Amino acid sequence: MPTYAIGDIQGCFDELQDLLGSINFNPDQDTLWFAGDLVNRGPKSLETLRFIRNLKNKIVVLGNHDIYLLSLANGHPHKDHTLYDLLAAPDCGDLVNWLRKQPLFHYDATLNFAMSHAGIFPPWSLAQAQQYAREVEVVLQADHYATQLEYLYGNQPDEWDESLSGFDRLRFILNAFTRMRFCTLEGKLEFSCAGKIGTQPEGYLPWFAVPNRAMADVPIVFGHWSALEGHTNTPLVFDVDTGCVWGASLTALRLEDRQYFSVASKIKTKNLTQRRKER
Repeated sequence: MPTYAIGDIQGCFDELQDLLGSINFNPDQDTLWFAGDLVNRGPKSLETLRFIRNLKNKIVVLGNHDIYLLSLANGHPHKDHTLYDLLAAPDCGDLVNWLRKQPLFHYDATLNFAMSHAGIFPPWSLAQAQQYAREVEVVLQADHYATQLEYLYGNQPDEWDESLSGFDRLRFILNAFTRMRFCTLEGKLEFSCAGKIGTQPEGYLPWFAVPNRAMADVPIVFGHWSALEGHTNTPLVFDVDTGCVWGASLTALRLEDRQYFSVASKIKTKNLTQRRKER
């Protein structure tokens, strides 16, 4: 009864089916963890969301594109998305209502594995990550969540302080779990650079390379950062976003033995690096 963590699908439903076939997925026995960004940019977000919702044994954490869908579905205007068929589907309301009830962070004590979309903010312990994630989850799962969504968008504050309150506090927590890539030694987040390690502004490090991370002894699986191409070169930190929507591959990590499985993307792209820059 293995457990597989799968990286950003982003509507690449056909590749998901290929990947599940390649690992001989048994829906009655195996468990799938999804590291967020189930939808957008790829061709079949509606099919992807329907399929994952109906799976028996699954864990889903929210990514930034999933939050984006929640915002769109509640009338907040955004440009440049591929979610029109999903938004027009007769079951859109049910799908969105299911999606917003998924967590930002998951930890399995038996497997001793944690998962979030972007990673874990370096100073946060396991207990803090669980607590802070829950603060945002309560808002997203509340009946009046639609009126709160617009206040969760923005890049500020970009530094954590336990004394933060209100939407400033919630916005930082949400950004840390869904948008983080680089930060300073002091914990200041950077949101403009999505490239390879070495392309970041001076003074910034990948979040997982910050010394003395509080969760350095806990295995973490995450997505969000396709430019890493699945490589962190950091013990116990596993990237499963290998850029399927950019024409590369879709990847699963079997948590029990930490073996990777990948299938090629069906998306044709003129240049993977150029498409990433166009984001």
